[in-house]
Parts: sequence; structure tokens; C-alpha cells
Amino acid sequence: MTATRRIAAGVALAGAGAALAGCSFGAPRAGDGARRLLGAHAPGSAVRLIGDGSTSYTGAQPHLPRPDRLAPGHAPPQFVVFSWDGAGEDDRRLFSYFRKVAKANNATMTYFLSGVYMLPQDKRALYRPPGQPPGRSAIGFNDRKGVKETAEQLRLAWLDGNEIGTHFNGHFCRGRGGVGQWSVENWRNEVTQAKAFVKSWKTNSGLTKEPPLPFDYDKELIGARTPCLEGRQNFVRAARELGFRYDSSGIGRQLWPRKQGGLWDLPMQLVPFPGHDVDQLAMDYDFMTGQSGTRGQDPDKFDAWGDQLRDGLLQGFERAYGGNRAPLVIGNHFESWNGSTYMRAVQEVVERVCTRPEVRCVSFRRLVDWLEAQDPRVLEKLRTLGVGRAPAEGWGAFLGASPAPEAPGGTPRSPSVRP
Repeated sequence: MTATRRIAAGVALAGAGAALAGCSFGAPRAGDGARRLLGAHAPGSAVRLIGDGSTSYTGAQPHLPRPDRLAPGHAPPQFVVFSWDGAGEDDRRLFSYFRKVAKANNATMTYFLSGVYMLPQDKRALYRPPGQPPGRSAIGFNDRKGVKETAEQLRLAWLDGNEIGTHFNGHFCRGRGGVGQWSVENWRNEVTQAKAFVKSWKTNSGLTKEPPLPFDYDKELIGARTPCLEGRQNFVRAARELGFRYDSSGIGRQLWPRKQGGLWDLPMQLVPFPGHDVDQLAMDYDFMTGQSGTRGQDPDKFDAWGDQLRDGLLQGFERAYGGNRAPLVIGNHFESWNGSTYMRAVQEVVERVCTRPEVRCVSFRRLVDWLEAQDPRVLEKLRTLGVGRAPAEGWGAFLGASPAPEAPGGTPRSPSVRP
């Protein structure tokens, strides 16, 4: 077993039995006490508590660079988005572990928080899921220790430059009352509740002396992924009304994205499935179901299954990196499935790709910022490139025929080197 395998597996398996199941109100400014609570890494501006002090306004997010506009004739950067469904900290410490992995490899990520992970079990009746009895959740709730530790990781992740999205709340997939049957109003209600649990976690948990989250969640929340990728049509309609900027609930190929229904469509993508003649979704869960099903256990195959995920993601990366440079979207869960082999595999992919030349491992927020800074004509041209297809005439000729107009708002030009 390699060092990487030992580290990832050890962290993932520690305490596995205690794991989680799979608006500003114009509050007064806070003084030095709140700034001390936020820690040494808090932005330098004054802290303004929001509502009960569960969240706060601390100024612009650190480590969120201004998007650059691609210079004429240059290849676009290779974006890679690592995203985590149902992010929360538990005794396996996977949230904190991968936050450190990201920092060590010059990466930022998107954490899709499940709102019920900010709600203690004894307050579960506060959650009223559409189509389900009050207080029900397919992934359970949290305890006060878990709420406290999840809040700590959300705080540190945002200060590191990562994005906090939403995976909604109860994770109801398939069947009667599942998210696939939800109306637009149901989705609006679910988002409202997810925000409320984040904006009132101190009151609901009694952890009133803990530091606030350093962001206004009404402004931070710009995108989501629906449970099991279901209910997307009505969710997108609700999300547009709520001011979201993107959705990552679709299924697509490795092509340059476009807007659909007023939101950037950044779908889960199909990547090679080594040993098979079909592609598979670039997500740990989908590789697992294609290998062992959700109940299968065969320890002798754990390493091979992890290698298969790693190699499939790397093949998908190389297909884009040497081809059309379409952003690669990878989805994960903080889980110890099949001996934590998928956690090890994802870590190896981060370490292998995020330090490569012209590669940017970023959150969905940063990707959307970059897309919106580009000349729409350039993006439209990029969309003509098929999966894995680089311009036959080279990037210089493909994107250099006509200079792009000046970027809006002083957007800097890309520093990437002409290939």
C-alpha cells in the first residue's frame, strides 16, 4: 500500500461508526470580540453580524481572484472542478482532510452543504420537507458536536477561497414524495429552509458562543446539485427566480458549457470507465454502483476499484487537456465506501492534475466568474469542438483570427502561454 493510500484510508476509516448518513436582517456591526472569534485569517474589514450571529458579513472573500479574459490566440486554461455532495464534518474528518489536500495542491473546491447537517436531531421537527412528514430526512440530522465541527470547516473552507453551495436537506430520491416530483414552489421552500438552517445554526444548536460563519449565505449561495440528479427541470425554474447562477444536476459530455434556463448548465460528465466500452459519470457513487453495487463488499477488489476510478478520471482529464479544454466536473461524497478506496483515488487525482501547467482546479463559482468574463463569441467557438477534439489548425489560429473586444470592468487578460 502506498503512502497516499495509507493516509487517505486511515483518515477515512477513523471513527466510521459515528459518520453522518450519506438574508441579512440589518444587525449592528460587531466589535473586536466578533473579529477575534473569526480568527486571524478573517478579512480586515469590520465584521457585521447577521440575524442571530450564525452568519456575518466580513467583506470580500479571500483568495478569490478577479477573473481574467482569454487573450486572442491562446489556449483556454484547463479547469477542473472537484465538488462534494452533502458536505459535513463527522468523526472521519474527511471535510477537514480534503480541505488540506486542496490547499497543498493549489486548488479550491465546491462544498454542497446539506442543510440538515446544521440542525441537531432534537430540533428535527423544524424541517418540513415537501411531500414528507415533518422531521423526516433520508440522511438523518446532526448532533451538536457535528454542527459545531461542520460550522468550523465551513468557516475555514470559505476563508481558504472555497465555495459553499447546497445539496438541500433531506435527500429524498426516487419514489413517492421524492425530489423528482417536486414543484417549483416545493424547491423554493426547500432552498428557503436550507438557508434558514445555516442562518440560525447557533440558535437551533445552542452553540451561541461559537464564531459566526464569515459570509452572508443569501449572497454566497449561487448554485446547487439536486439529490440523485433528480427534479432538475423544476429546480432550475426555482433557482432562476432565487438568483442562482448555475446548476450542476444534469448529465452531459465533456463539452464547453452554455446557459440553459438562465443558469449555467455545469453537468456531471461522462468519462472513460476503464475496462468497459461505455463511459461512466465522473462521481465516486456511480463508479461504485458499476463495480460492486451499493451493497457489495469484496475487500480483495477495493484497491482495483479505486484505481479504476482514479484512472477513469485521469483519462477524462487527459481527453480534455489535450483536446478541447472543456472544464472537467468531478463529483464526490465524504464516504468510506468499499474501504475508502474512492477517497484515496480522488486524492491521487487532485495531486496529479492540479499542479500541471495551465490547469486551474477551482470551485464552480470561480468557473462561472471566468465564463462570464469571456467574449461570448469565443465561448461559442469553443462549443464547436467535440469531446477530446483540439482545433485542427492549432489554438493560435482557432482563437486568434479576430481580437476579442476589451473585457468589461477592467478584467485582466489571461497570462496563459500561447501553445
